[in-house]
Amino acid sequence: MMENPDSLHRPVPEALLQQAQSETRGRLKIFFGAAPGVGKTYSMLRAAHERKAEGVDVVVGIIETHKREETEALVRDLEVLPRKEIEYKGHILQEMDIDAILVRKPQLVLVDELAHTNAPGSRHPKRYQDIEEILAKGIDVYTSMNVQHLESLNDVVAQITRVRVKETVPDSILAKAEIALVDLGPDELISRLKEGKVYVPEQAQKAIQHFFAPGNLTALRELALRTTAQRVDEQMLSYMQAHAIKGPWPAGDRVMVCVCDSEISPKLLRSAKRSAERLNAPWVAVYIETEAHARLSDAGRERVNDALEMAERLGGEVVRLNGVDISDEIIKYALQNNVTRIVLGLSRVSPLRERLFGNVVTKIIRKVDGIDIMVVSGEPHSYDRSISSKTKKPSLVRRTYWPYIASSSLVVLVTIVNNFLNENFGYKNILMLYLVPVLISAVSYGLWPSLISAFLSVVFYKLFFGEEIMEMDLPTPGDFVSMLLFLFVAIMASDLASRISMQAQIATRRERMTNALYDFSRKLAGIGSINDLLQTVSYNIANVTKSKVCLLLPLNGRLQGKMSSPADFQLTDGELAAAQWSFDNGKPAGIDTETLPSMDKLFMPLNTAAGTVGVIAILPEEDSQVLERDGRRQLNSLVDQAAIAIERMEYSINAAKAQLRKLSDQMHGIGTEPPTN
Repeated sequence: MMENPDSLHRPVPEALLQQAQSETRGRLKIFFGAAPGVGKTYSMLRAAHERKAEGVDVVVGIIETHKREETEALVRDLEVLPRKEIEYKGHILQEMDIDAILVRKPQLVLVDELAHTNAPGSRHPKRYQDIEEILAKGIDVYTSMNVQHLESLNDVVAQITRVRVKETVPDSILAKAEIALVDLGPDELISRLKEGKVYVPEQAQKAIQHFFAPGNLTALRELALRTTAQRVDEQMLSYMQAHAIKGPWPAGDRVMVCVCDSEISPKLLRSAKRSAERLNAPWVAVYIETEAHARLSDAGRERVNDALEMAERLGGEVVRLNGVDISDEIIKYALQNNVTRIVLGLSRVSPLRERLFGNVVTKIIRKVDGIDIMVVSGEPHSYDRSISSKTKKPSLVRRTYWPYIASSSLVVLVTIVNNFLNENFGYKNILMLYLVPVLISAVSYGLWPSLISAFLSVVFYKLFFGEEIMEMDLPTPGDFVSMLLFLFVAIMASDLASRISMQAQIATRRERMTNALYDFSRKLAGIGSINDLLQTVSYNIANVTKSKVCLLLPLNGRLQGKMSSPADFQLTDGELAAAQWSFDNGKPAGIDTETLPSMDKLFMPLNTAAGTVGVIAILPEEDSQVLERDGRRQLNSLVDQAAIAIERMEYSINAAKAQLRKLSDQMHGIGTEPPTN
């Protein structure tokens, strides 16, 4: 069936929705440069003066003049808001005062250094998060940024300059902004350095020899130009789609990157992001959860979670899949989702291990056809721990020796039992009995304890029963073959049993999560009063997440505690202020978020299509998994269902009140109607 030709020239709904959303927010303009000293702040101030001359209300939120006379002269004629003082370790630090800006509510605010990290104790860890809050209130923002601070270019800049930039800005921020390129050639920039217009003479000379070397500046300038051109092309395409302008559309490319617990994952994500931008294509980060995931150390789990969070910050879609063979699952997903390019990491392993077990990259290359494969080589100890947007305590690898002790004890127990059976039971049958501890260890503790059990079984059989076999009869080649077959069968059985056990655990965990969501939705569907609804929501979320919960609903725009589980769980004034911020902005706040992460509670807004209907405050218990990735996904599902149920109940109450008013008006009209003859 042919598509209607008129539909080919209609506006794209996604583009129209994006345009409508941008009209309610403030506009962000980034003065973008290749390096410090090209004149970003100066150009931003000149542009601000032009807007002021047009009658726009302009204020300075924060500007770093670096004692440059021409920059300070431009600041003098503008209104400068006072900075907020924050005490940290006996020192007074100055940061931008967000509340002062929101109270002043200008049309345009100038905020220098987009990639800046705020002082500890600030509302947000990063300045770009401050700007996001200002934009959400409908205030336009001018800011500045160098190309080396862009998250997806972090590896590239490090290779060029041999300096790893720690302060980075997500690409999603740049995607929402208008880019004004401030360009200056390497020779002119070096001249400014020598004249002392960027750094003091001693620092300038060191900078020229290192970061500001002519080759580095040329490469950074090219990156800045390319990035700006890509952003302009995206804006043009979005405009064409929103206005149904005929033109060349993307050919349907899709990039997929496979992440794992390896230290190469951040490099893979950045490579996938750059590849997707060059192809003008969407990209997805996929993690295959096999039985090995359950055996990962805390450090390995942290690397996986950080990589998936980094993918989201870079603007990619995140998908978690379950499977047995990683290569098969990758190919299956790629074929089902029209993936045209797969980005894989090649970790450096020993040739012997690669020959024995192979590697995922080789398997995929052999099996796949019609999909481009991009292989990124890994470097040992290259994990960049700055990829996490939150400050995390260093995770220690948790090692427990109980499974190995228990597995060894089972082998000893079977040996004792075999010692009483050896006269009449037969030595080959005794050897088979050693399979019992191997299988029990595999099901109960996993692969490695069961392998230890298998090797100990062979050793114990040889030590305790080998001499008696020698006394009875000379060992035959068949005896050695039996022992080798036993070892092979034990290894295969332990591997199979551990796989089945791990898959059963994963399935049980998923089933438990699904049942919890189903029971919660079923209970919500049968509730008829608002108090019963609030009690059910608070109790069930507290029970499922193993947390203390306080449900807050608005009254005249201010939140009030309506229901808690347990009943004595209350919030302080500061916590109520954090909940109010979450309600006003429709974003999570508190622990494990980007807003007030130092708090011990999590504040989740109850968002619906019509707006935010309330906030849930959550205090995780010690054994709660609500801050883990799976636990957070379950919490998000519960919160979404609760928000819809509360919104539906409010609609029902409002409809009932409207119907009552209508009946009252009708009865009042009947009572006052004049009598007729």
